[in-house]
Amino acid sequence: MRLRRAGDAALLIETGTPHRLHAAIRGLARPEIVEVVPGARTVLVTARPGTDLGRLGTLVGDLPLPETNEAGGEPLRVPVVYDGEDLDEVASLAGLCREEVVQRHAGGDYVVAYLGFSPGFGYLAGLDETLHVPRRDSPRTAVPAGSVAIAGPYGAIYPSRSPGGWRLLGRTTLTLWDPDRDPPSLLQPGTRVRFVAQAAVGEGDPDLARAR
Repeated sequence: MRLRRAGDAALLIETGTPHRLHAAIRGLARPEIVEVVPGARTVLVTARPGTDLGRLGTLVGDLPLPETNEAGGEPLRVPVVYDGEDLDEVASLAGLCREEVVQRHAGGDYVVAYLGFSPGFGYLAGLDETLHVPRRDSPRTAVPAGSVAIAGPYGAIYPSRSPGGWRLLGRTTLTLWDPDRDPPSLLQPGTRVRFVAQAAVGEGDPDLARAR
């Protein structure tokens, strides 16, 4: 673990376990800590002006880490129609059929490791290793909001229409980002996520057109 000052009221912590460290700091609920932001290999801790950063760094450095970075409560269930443009390509890369890709993706237990790229875009840890496929060689200029995608070891849901190079498996109708909601992002670091396969409206059993 390496701690560095980030201005007069923040610490940037480099660590091999950023998501667990984030959960540990979040659990402190210290009044001098304003915000804790996890990244792929770092945790940024912002504090109130005047906070003794040396003392705060010692406190953070001595924290015992939890086994996981999961938040409490039931997982967020995300209904997905698996008709993504890259589903066949992912199946080929993984050496699976389409149905097996869907089963493995929907059968995973995910947790939001951190947010990035765009507002509300959560990097979901827990993707089946068989589905660890690379990003597209040529990113799309516009990926629709609600697109369910994978790239490398992570899963994700595009919260808004944006460019993107992740491989698209399907789509959901959930609104991931709403500036009028508090908080605006449906996903937060530590949020548990489960994907639920459903049929497109007008296809198959109508009961499957709703999240189970």
